[in-house]
Amino acid sequence: MRTILFAGLAVFGLSACQTSEPVAVEPAPCLAQCQSEQFQQVSQQLIDDLWRLSPTWALYSGVYDYADQLVVPDADARARSLAFVAKWRKALDAFDNAPLTSNARTDKALLDNLLDSMEWEVTRFKAWQWNPAQYNVAGPFARLMNEEYADLDIRLKAVLGRMGNVSQFYAAARGNINNPTLEHTQLAILQNKGGLAVFSEEMLAKAKASGLSDADKALFEKRFLETRQSILSFIGYLESLEADLKANGARSFRIGEALYEEKFALDIQSGMTARQLYEKALADRAQAQKQMLSITEQLWPKYFPTKPIPRDGMKAVRTLIDHLSARHVKRDNFVAEVKAQIPELEAFVRQHDLITLDPNKPLVVRETPPYMRGFAGASISAPGPFDKDANTYYNVTPLDGMTEEQAESYLREYNHWILQILNIHEAIPGHYTQLVYSNESPSLVKSLFGNGAMVEGWAVYTERMMLEEGYGDFEMELWLMYWKWNLRVITNTIIDYEIQVLGADEAAIMDHLVNGAFQQHEEAAQKWRRATLSQVQLTSYYAGFREIYDFREDYKRVKGDAFDLKAFHEQFLSYGSAPVKFIRALMLEQAQ
Repeated sequence: MRTILFAGLAVFGLSACQTSEPVAVEPAPCLAQCQSEQFQQVSQQLIDDLWRLSPTWALYSGVYDYADQLVVPDADARARSLAFVAKWRKALDAFDNAPLTSNARTDKALLDNLLDSMEWEVTRFKAWQWNPAQYNVAGPFARLMNEEYADLDIRLKAVLGRMGNVSQFYAAARGNINNPTLEHTQLAILQNKGGLAVFSEEMLAKAKASGLSDADKALFEKRFLETRQSILSFIGYLESLEADLKANGARSFRIGEALYEEKFALDIQSGMTARQLYEKALADRAQAQKQMLSITEQLWPKYFPTKPIPRDGMKAVRTLIDHLSARHVKRDNFVAEVKAQIPELEAFVRQHDLITLDPNKPLVVRETPPYMRGFAGASISAPGPFDKDANTYYNVTPLDGMTEEQAESYLREYNHWILQILNIHEAIPGHYTQLVYSNESPSLVKSLFGNGAMVEGWAVYTERMMLEEGYGDFEMELWLMYWKWNLRVITNTIIDYEIQVLGADEAAIMDHLVNGAFQQHEEAAQKWRRATLSQVQLTSYYAGFREIYDFREDYKRVKGDAFDLKAFHEQFLSYGSAPVKFIRALMLEQAQ
């Protein structure tokens, strides 16, 4: 499942505001703490400048100073992005040889990676040309309407300001799109159609009933209608483009080995290559399948007392999983069941003293908004560190758009046991808990510029940890389904690499997912679709999990009898969402 992290200027556009010059800092010959304080000043200036450059990124981080600005994603915006990179790279380079503290060194590495990623997105990856799904204005408008960070009138003024640039936004999008992929064009159509729901009659009614001036109300209605028309026009353009791509061929969604390795290095930051992780995943897949066969052999007499177990081990595992998967919630109760399980997870975590949960940080389970659908069935939308008391949303897509056959396949995948593991992963003590802690990190850099492998890896780690600590009373059926779920994580890495680098086709990937990872056909089909729309992100689950779990075992050996699981969790999460390799180094340094 997917976590929504707002950490990419390619997605959110760049500000028309001029960025300010950094205060010149020549690191004086002083101790590490002194130099780190100087570095902190520069990093804070960089962050403040970033909000002016990217108002939407600021908005999603909880900074609403520029909420009324919608940036037109044109050539000038990309030029400003590159100028930002050059300016702040020069400022950070002044600290290359400074004796910084460990925390400051880690922050510098994260900021260096941020600048490298921004430049790479614009000059090398160029998804702004071939991915039309980058162009959708709905999300920030929905946030402004739904998050009560200020009075409604203030938020409506921000909406009014943003709507002023919508037509130019989509005009720039049309100018940018060049040789797109069919898959991303189709996603753009789906999500922009969903985005129309944000600009509803309810929004207009709220504006008319608000305290805005009569002139602003008239302007709001005018821009509201123009916004809807701009979206409809863009959808029409995309549909014509889709027809042309189908008739005449389209760019491949595969990015190839060179770009894949570059993206992996920037996004995952694990210290290994994508190829090395792929080879590690192949070995771990065999081990997971072995674990599943062992459990199947033990459970077989319970469910098939008169039937001999098949000699083909994979067939035996599949037979038992298919039998157990019939136990699932009804399709109309899917979202309600997710909501019902959250208090149970909270109670277990508190009872076993695994980590401190903050009861004042709201988690809201909701149906996935239409403009976010078409990519993942469940996800977390978390507030940033400047808005940390806002709601965290657990987005769960209802099954009302599926046929009976599709829904049954999906529900068998998210059966009685796996739905519990999903909720551990997405909610407690997975994504929701980690992102609450991340917002409390004393380092804004570590909170704001989160590493996807750490974030996803933590969620996957908690699945294993909860079962190890007795969640589910060590039920063998739950452990069998856990290994199936873990095999899915491993297989994500395998298929992502094989699709993007080795050119595997849909039939080969479906074989991996259905026959090698025991997934239901509908889930496998959705995973194929997702893998055609993203690159590297599917590897983040396994990469992060492997690093975190291995580090915990190493840390146990270092601490010996003094090891405390809760203390480990809370110290680990105190570093925000930094890459695991940096957290590992910091914790081991302190443990000496």
